[in-house]
This record gives sequence, structure tokens and C-alpha cells, in this order.
Amino acid sequence: MGEFTIVGLRVVREAARSGSFSTAAENLGYTQSAVSRQIALMEQAAGRALFERHARGVQTTEAGRIVLRHAETVLGGLGSVRQELDELTARPPATLRVGAFSTAMAALVPRAIAATAPRLARVPLREGTSPRLVSAVARGRLDLAVVTETRNLPADTEIEPLLDDPLLIAVPPDHALASYASVTPAQLRGERWIAGSTEVSSTLLGAWRDATREPEIAFVARDWFAKLGLVAAGMGSTVVPGIAVPVLPPGIALVRIDHPAAVRPTCVVYRTGDSPRQIFIEALRDAAADLATEVRQRLR
Repeated sequence: MGEFTIVGLRVVREAARSGSFSTAAENLGYTQSAVSRQIALMEQAAGRALFERHARGVQTTEAGRIVLRHAETVLGGLGSVRQELDELTARPPATLRVGAFSTAMAALVPRAIAATAPRLARVPLREGTSPRLVSAVARGRLDLAVVTETRNLPADTEIEPLLDDPLLIAVPPDHALASYASVTPAQLRGERWIAGSTEVSSTLLGAWRDATREPEIAFVARDWFAKLGLVAAGMGSTVVPGIAVPVLPPGIALVRIDHPAAVRPTCVVYRTGDSPRQIFIEALRDAAADLATEVRQRLR
């Protein structure tokens, strides 16, 4: 017994529709002998006649009607495949406007862009603070943004968690704490800090600091390279998010902070009702999971 083929099913469908092998041949651009040969092969595959031959044409048998029903399904499905492929070719590659805070822009977002590059033509980027990024999403100026957790979301926005990012202390390799796996806030009371602002509450120091003593901010530097350069030069310590670990330069030791508040929830926010680029959000989740694994391995 032979096998059903796409060409054979197409010939069976056209012969059934037209009621004539010769008309089917004309409609398909085949010779009548080619149509007759395909019908014979399909009848061989079915193990029975598919058409009743009459002087005025042909008519499907009961077996022919079964094959015809499945032929319609198979050929219809193939037509849908072709249509979707044609639409994919015709549709211009998507553009996605993405925002993120600085360390997420350095490590997390680039990995998601690399993972979705075949599907996205352009990914305009905007770096900023989380409140400003959330506002930009709410106003339709960004499609999505990677932010730290925010409790007061504007109307018509949604937020999804990516990871709870541990906060770490970056110190020179010869620092007294460099060999520690973790330290408590009390052990950090005498540290000279390098921070992005003199306002402690607006820095990462504000999340877990010892409430009995204000930290000493020795240098203010907003740029991460400047902060880490000062650390490497032995001028103080700074706090870095875990997701920054893969992009940190050599010559920096990292220590965990033993405090429940020494984490920074990292999330993605987008507008309610919009169709968020789910592929990009999934790539962010994958990148966040990979980064979390790398942080654990680095701190072993």
C-alpha cells in the first residue's frame, strides 16, 4: 500500500470539486494523464476506489469523501503556514523602546537584547531612575522598563518581578573584610563610603544601614567606573547590586551583607492593555536567572 502525498491530495480535492479529471487537470495546470496517475496512487494508498467514473464525469465514493475531508484539513493547514510565513516576510521587524536603571542597563538588558536580536530590528534604550522610567512607560514613551520595586504605580501599568537582587560590598582585595563571606551592618560602621549622593536615603546605603549611626560618605561619584576605580585605589567601599557582578573589573573583592533588607527587587513594568513584547520579558527572566547563578558562583 502506498502513501498519501500532498500533490495527490490536492488532485483529489480538485477532481472532487470540479467533478471531472480533465477539468481538474486544466485547473491545476497538469496533463490529464498526470491527474489520472495521481488519482491511481491515492486509491492505491487508500486501498479502495475514491471516485465513481461516469460518462459525464466523476463522483466521490464513501472512501473518497473521507479522504477529501482530511485533504481539506491538511491542505488548509498548509495554506495557513504559507500565509503566516508570507506575513512574517512582509511585516517590518519590531521596534521596542526599553528603559532601565544603570546596573540593569549594563548587565541584564544587553543579554535580553542579544537573545531577541533576530526578532527585534531596533531597541532604543533609555537609562534613568526607576520613578522616571515608570512615568515614561505610563505616558507611552517607553514600551517597558526594568526598575526596582515601586509601590505606587500609575494607573494602567503593570509590574512583574524578575529577581531579588542581593546587595554586595565592593572592597579592595587587601581590605580587612575582603576575606569575609558576609558581614553585618555593625561590622561596616567604620567604613568610608563611595556613593552616588550625600543623601543616604537616596543611595543603596539607605536600604540596610545601621540606624544608630549615619555612614561616612567620603566620595560622591555617580558613574560606576568612577566608584569602582576609587575602590580599587583603596579610597573606600561601595555597594553594588548582584547583577553587576559579571561586568565588574578585576581587583575588586565582594562581600555579602547579612541583613534581610540587603536586597533590591528588580522588576519589569509595562502598560496595561498594551501587548508587551513577551519574548523580551521572557529573555529578561532568563537573563536574570543566569545572573543570579553567576552571583552565587562568584560568592562561594
